Amino acid sequence: MSTEHVLDDRSDTHAHARIRRTANKVPEVTVYFWIIKVLTTGMGETASDYLARLLGPIPAVGLGALALLGSLVLQFAVRRYVAWVYWTAIVMVSVFGTMAADVLHVGLGVPYTLSTPLFLVALGAVFALWYASERTLSIHSISTRRRETFYWAAVLTTFALGTAAGDLSATIGLGYLGSVVLYAVAICVPAVAHRGGLLGAVAAFWSAYVVTRPLGASIADWMALPHSRGGLGWGLGPVTLSWTVAILGFVAYLAVSRRDVRSDSVAV
Repeated sequence: MSTEHVLDDRSDTHAHARIRRTANKVPEVTVYFWIIKVLTTGMGETASDYLARLLGPIPAVGLGALALLGSLVLQFAVRRYVAWVYWTAIVMVSVFGTMAADVLHVGLGVPYTLSTPLFLVALGAVFALWYASERTLSIHSISTRRRETFYWAAVLTTFALGTAAGDLSATIGLGYLGSVVLYAVAICVPAVAHRGGLLGAVAAFWSAYVVTRPLGASIADWMALPHSRGGLGWGLGPVTLSWTVAILGFVAYLAVSRRDVRSDSVAV
């Protein structure tokens, strides 16, 4: 799904278009966006598990919460989209979103069959409040503090939902490789539906955005976990490190090339 086909809210007024050209705080939706998004989801999955084993669950959650808070403070402080700031926040959301879903399951004993619909309801509530307040869910309009707050609330909830959904599919018989296939097919559905005129741009984007989480997490788990659990046995640490290096490479490229910044955007 390209920028031209995703989230170009044609029904917006000229006034809204002028807002988009000021200081949108998120990147354009290009192929690089989806690649990095999947990488961050997988890296967040294995990094969360690795930190929990290394530090213990409670210290890991505390560290994750502090890192998330710091990254979001920095993201809100900048006045325009900055590649490394934005993607650092996404990585921290990924790590903490994984921890949030795992705390419900491991710490509180909430089954994935319950946590998955709970997170789905929570995401629906975020979208409902966002739309009621702003009359749009388009990421082309993240140019005010309130819209940015709604955006990050939605992002955090999608990560928690995707984590629970991915773990649910892996534990009901599909396994991690089967989950990879399932979500690889599922992520194509919104794009096909949008191109066929069956799904609006905004709905197609957020549907695909949710699916990137279980897709990336399932790939990373399949690579990291031992053969006894249906994985390749590469280990949490090596998979986390390799995916981190890949993220850094793509973000560095975007920071230099600015391929994910609208040509008509100006900083304010």
